[in-house]
Amino acid sequence: MRSFISIAAALVLAACAGAPEERAEAPASDASLALAIAGDWRSPGDRSRDQYRHPAVALAFWGLESEMTIVEIAPGGGWWTHILAPYARMTSGRYVSASGDLGAPNVSEAARSGRAEFLSRFSDAGVYGHVEVVDFSMRAGLALPDQSADFILVARAFHNWARTEGATDRFMREFARVLRPGGVLAVEQHRAAPGANVADSAPTGYVPEAYVIDAASRAGLVLAARSELNANPQDTRDHPFGVWTLPPIARTSPQGAPPDPSFDRSRYDAIGESDRMTLRFVKPE
Repeated sequence: MRSFISIAAALVLAACAGAPEERAEAPASDASLALAIAGDWRSPGDRSRDQYRHPAVALAFWGLESEMTIVEIAPGGGWWTHILAPYARMTSGRYVSASGDLGAPNVSEAARSGRAEFLSRFSDAGVYGHVEVVDFSMRAGLALPDQSADFILVARAFHNWARTEGATDRFMREFARVLRPGGVLAVEQHRAAPGANVADSAPTGYVPEAYVIDAASRAGLVLAARSELNANPQDTRDHPFGVWTLPPIARTSPQGAPPDPSFDRSRYDAIGESDRMTLRFVKPE
């Protein structure tokens, strides 16, 4: 059913000087993953970003396998959902999105409509299977039972949590609680320079690797491997509108202001998407 990486090996790696680094390689033979990535339900815009996010290699590196219960945290527009939900359907797995908190007092209409829109977008069971959505917030935590997930993906969310006191630690503890022993926490995140002050970098969309690794460690998760798969040495991280100056958001003015047609995007388009950390944590047996 599942052949997780050896937890003993992960513990040895984590104990070595420096964080373990592993070369991410394309999966040898996962036809279902290849079909999910090649599916015509993925938009041309989503496909164009594969050159920056390397979905096949990243998911193989993180250890995605058949029959897993997959939890995607705050999926946003669903770039990963269009891959993970079909993969879960094709491999007798389960896909769960964790976003929003409809159980909160005075929940907003925007939250309700956002949940409904997400479910509608992924309602084709022939493609996506049965997509579930559960609450995820400081109030609710991650609304899943203990030891009920095999694989949790957090893509580009830590810079948001870093701006709310206690949020990162709260959510890391929840991930540790919900993962089964041997389960994987997969992280993709805009990466600040080593030693960067999180209070300064997070509002620009970046956090240093140590911020994520230390928080995972406090929650009892073990760093099994790291990869430079999504590194971009051209990203100087000093953009006028933060990471959102870069593609795919490609801002030309501060958030909330109208676009500035005179803004010269050439430098930022040439950089491409951000420099990102790619980390795999495991919950010890």
